[in-house]
Amino acid sequence: MGYEPTLQRVESYFDATATQVWEQLTSDAPVSRIRATVRAGRERMRATMLGRLPEDLTGARVLDAGCGTGAMAQELARRGADVVGVDISPRLIAIARRRMPEDLGEHVRFTAGDMLSVDLGAFDHIVAMDSLIYYGARDLTAALDALAARSHQVVFTVAPRTPLLLAMWQAGKLFPKADRSPVMVPHSARAMGRRVRGDLQKVARVNSGFYIADCLELRA
Repeated sequence: MGYEPTLQRVESYFDATATQVWEQLTSDAPVSRIRATVRAGRERMRATMLGRLPEDLTGARVLDAGCGTGAMAQELARRGADVVGVDISPRLIAIARRRMPEDLGEHVRFTAGDMLSVDLGAFDHIVAMDSLIYYGARDLTAALDALAARSHQVVFTVAPRTPLLLAMWQAGKLFPKADRSPVMVPHSARAMGRRVRGDLQKVARVNSGFYIADCLELRA
């Protein structure tokens, strides 16, 4: 489909369809058993990704690419990082700003826009949790190359190329049509490693009910 059309679909989905659901999922509010598995999986994944970065990030500039409602940005700021949180959805950015603790606010700048924008500058570290999962091989490779050109370390997630996810993707049934949600595209870490510039390493897989994702690390 291409990067720009996919980006527009993602923005439309989160701003027009899923904002309320996403706000609830990323809070402490009660959720269904299915969504609870997704929440638990995302919490494990966030911890896994943070584990790849130094405990002390004082003075480091970190990009939270696809920051959503800001949970990762908060943790990065607590470690002392100067964080730029960017998301294509202005509504999610509004939630992130509202949730940011006052004592961390001076260390975080949230902005709505494209995570690949060169205007964001260079960074010591980049994290991209579940924000690259909708792109095909060519667009994903280009996005990773663009991010790696601005940082020596990019920690990100993809949907793994498991038989089940691949079958669902091919059938176009990963999400109900009524939800009008973007479709996750499964990827093989090995195949991805042959395409991208730099050293790609598979860190871990998080599998929690209806949440499954691979954590990967790219070093320039």
